[in-house]
Amino acid sequence: MKTYRIYYSYKELPMVWDRVVKHDILLQTAYLKALENASPNNIQLFYVGIFNDNELAGVAIIQRVQLYLKDMFRLTKVSCLKDFFQNIISKVVKGNILVVGNLTHTGQHGVFFNSDRMPLQECLNLIFLALDDLRKQIKENQQKKIRAIMFKDYFEEDVILNEHALFEKNKFSKVSVQPNMMMSIRANWVSNNDYIKSFNKKYRDRYKRAKNKLDTIKPIELDLEGIKSQSQRLHTLYLNVSNNAKFNTFFLPDNHFYNLKLELKENFKLFGFYLNEELIGFYTLILNRNELETYFLGYDEIHQYPNQLYLNMLYDMVKFAIENKFQTVVFARTAMEIKSSVGAIPKPMEVYVKHSNDFLNSILKQLFKFMDPTQKWEVRHPFKDEV
Repeated sequence: MKTYRIYYSYKELPMVWDRVVKHDILLQTAYLKALENASPNNIQLFYVGIFNDNELAGVAIIQRVQLYLKDMFRLTKVSCLKDFFQNIISKVVKGNILVVGNLTHTGQHGVFFNSDRMPLQECLNLIFLALDDLRKQIKENQQKKIRAIMFKDYFEEDVILNEHALFEKNKFSKVSVQPNMMMSIRANWVSNNDYIKSFNKKYRDRYKRAKNKLDTIKPIELDLEGIKSQSQRLHTLYLNVSNNAKFNTFFLPDNHFYNLKLELKENFKLFGFYLNEELIGFYTLILNRNELETYFLGYDEIHQYPNQLYLNMLYDMVKFAIENKFQTVVFARTAMEIKSSVGAIPKPMEVYVKHSNDFLNSILKQLFKFMDPTQKWEVRHPFKDEV
């Protein structure tokens, strides 16, 4: 018998869960526990197990997200859209949505299935049933209406995108979103010096200038107690960056990084940038098997430009990947041009989305262009062997 089970906490997950998703730390219980204990206050987590004769054949991570105008459009000098469009979009997408995936992290970390145990189409059909079940439960138990559903972040080669007819039958539209910036670590980069030597002269000089501008600023890795003692400062620096986003859907709580370190241990890294004894910036990493996932960062704007903090963070992320023998750095989907300048390339991504209102569902593609506008940027070619 093929069926699904909905779980309402990481504590309920079956013991075999981590064995099934051993390829992805962002689907495992340690990460899910950290996220559940330090989730944005507008996100509620659910977990779905797909079973074939009581054998776990697939999983889905589902988040109920409450979207409100104050969360989506930040009151900063960097505005995403004029008030007119903000008001229209807020009326359409505000309220409760279900996200199959992880809204707090770029990439496909929402669905996994074992094709030897169940075909993908059957697995997806059970996920659709679970979503409908959740929608009814949320309406009955929390008096909240689900206005939209989204399957989040699929690369063009993902097998899920081959099931377009099935999604279309269920009234989902496929929408292109900003690409994920990815960087492959070359086999001949044995040390960071090899990476620097691979730059052409322009970008090698740029690297040297950026490092010189750090001056006496030192990157230091923070342990669990260090993160706990600096939680408020880290949160302030994170908000400095988050509040300048054109469009965003959540705020991380101030205990988020502490909980990630507590549960992921050495698979979560936080590096602080110190000027004398003052923390003026930080970046975080998640070690996900062969992939180095860049996570949230923050900085003091006073030091960002003169000391090129952000660019230096990117260089340090690559250095960490090389020295620790990762195959790929996942840079996510923001600041694409500067990430391109350190060697990342864009990988297109798609989402599937539908609205509960038939008319609004028909214009979702146009609305996404406002919520996730195409950014004009120039692809950089920093390496000597690039044309």
